[in-house]
Order: sequence, then structure tokens, then C-alpha cells
Amino acid sequence: MSNTPVTSNVNDFGQFAKLRASARDHDPAALQAAAKQFESLFTTMLLKTAHSGDSNGDLLGGPEADIYRDLYDQQLAAHLSAGRGLGIADLLIKQLQSAKAPDKGGAAADGSFPLTAPAAPALPLDASRPAATPASADSFVDAIQPHAEKAAAELGVPSRVLVAQAALETGWGQHVIKNADGSPSYNFFGIKADAGWQGAKVSKATQEFSNGVAHTETAQFRSYSSPAEAFGDYVKFVKSNPRYAEALRHNGSGEQYVQGLQKAGYATDPAYAQKIANIAYGRTLKAALAEPAATTTRVA
Repeated sequence: MSNTPVTSNVNDFGQFAKLRASARDHDPAALQAAAKQFESLFTTMLLKTAHSGDSNGDLLGGPEADIYRDLYDQQLAAHLSAGRGLGIADLLIKQLQSAKAPDKGGAAADGSFPLTAPAAPALPLDASRPAATPASADSFVDAIQPHAEKAAAELGVPSRVLVAQAALETGWGQHVIKNADGSPSYNFFGIKADAGWQGAKVSKATQEFSNGVAHTETAQFRSYSSPAEAFGDYVKFVKSNPRYAEALRHNGSGEQYVQGLQKAGYATDPAYAQKIANIAYGRTLKAALAEPAATTTRVA
């Protein structure tokens, strides 16, 4: 019968595959065993490193002595890791348990899991306009939501689509075009002052796209006295312009509506419709509208 203590099996590499498979199934016992194995291996490395430079001073030096010392280090590491051990296993288990559980099928190819859940990258909706803070987004949505609902009812589309379009055009209200005296123009939709416009105007540099290439030019934009006037003119602008007739045949779908606007040349940005859709059903607008985070179903 062997006198080897049971703790020595913590260094048995033949069992490691089984431990890892059980750990993937979130088996607490397997997780603890794997953490203990890691602690033992780590301790063995520390012991080996501690006396790696003193072999020449051994009275019984030689290959046989090295073998016995390695075996002794492994047994000593196993004993040191037994019970409460050095605390390394406990720290590892705590970190693993605090990490978010991966989605089904979310393990890496080698069967391992990340120690910490990766953060979702923040994707800018428009590189020329910084994303809004939650507070500024809330304020912007609160200010225009009643007008967006009224305008959306007239156009037959969800109000969130108009809020999203206004958010894209103005950087969530942070870049509304200003008049010469510094007052806001309330031009939330980037509508230019064409020859038929009889109201106030304001000049501003704007980014346009030509053959997919962005460039800057100065243009005249419409200026309004209030948000209500701005949304009212937007509805009139879309409904009275024959080029947007196809966009208005949207069957209640906000996405078809903005795709129709893009096809009709409302904006020269080739990703205009997609950017609006991203905002309309994105986390920032959901939070501003106080919608549950788990809501993912789109409203046509």
C-alpha cells in the first residue's frame, strides 16, 4: 500500500481534463478541485525557483538528487495547498464566481472561460457627433417627445423613429444649429432653407457625402421659433415633397420610412437609415424612455 497522501492527486494531470469539463458545467466541487490544482502547481513552481540556483552547493548533488528534490517539492506543495492552503485557490474561486456566467456555447475553443466578463464596446453612432450622457439624452427626449408623438401620428410612424432622427441630426441636442445671436434654431432635422422657404435662415458648415466620400460645405438652414414649429414644418416638408411619396408608403414601419427617406435623398450619408434605426432601438433611447433593458422586440 502506498503512503502517498490523498492530496497528491491534485497534481495528477490525467484528471485535469475531467475537472475542466466539470468546471464548464459550473460544478462547485470541480471548480474547487481545479483551483486547488492550480494553487499546488503554482506552489511547486515557487519552490523550484527558490532553490534553482543552489544545486552546485548540494553535498549529494547530481541527477538523482534533482529527481528526489522535485518529488519532494511536489509533495510539499500538495501539503501546503491542502485544507485552507495558501489562499490562492480561494481567491481564484471568488473571482470565477463573481464573473458573469457565459452564454451557452460561450466557452473558448480550449474550453476555458474568461475570468471577467468582457465589456460591450461602445460604438459611436456618428463619429462627427459625440454620444450623449444619460442625463443629456433624458433632457433632450423629454423636451421633444410630445412634439415627436404628434408629428409621428400625422406621419403614421412610431415616435421613437422621429426622436432618433432628431438625435442623430443634433447629437442628442448638443449640436442644434444656433442663430447668429446664439439662440437655438430648433432645426432638429437638418432641413435646409430652399428657394421656397420664407422664414428665418441660419448659415452653418455641414458634412455631406459625394460618391461615399465626406466633405464639408456651408449651407443655409431653416430656423424656427420653437420645437413645435420645427416638428410641424418637418411633417409639412415630408408630406408636401413628391420625392418622399415612397417613404410615406411605409405600412406603419419606421424602418421602411427612414429607408425611404434615404433612397429619396433626404441625406447624403449612405448609412443614414441604419444610424437612425440603431438609435431608435438602442440602449440610450430605451433608457431615456424608461423602457425595460430586456426589451428587444422592435415596434414596426
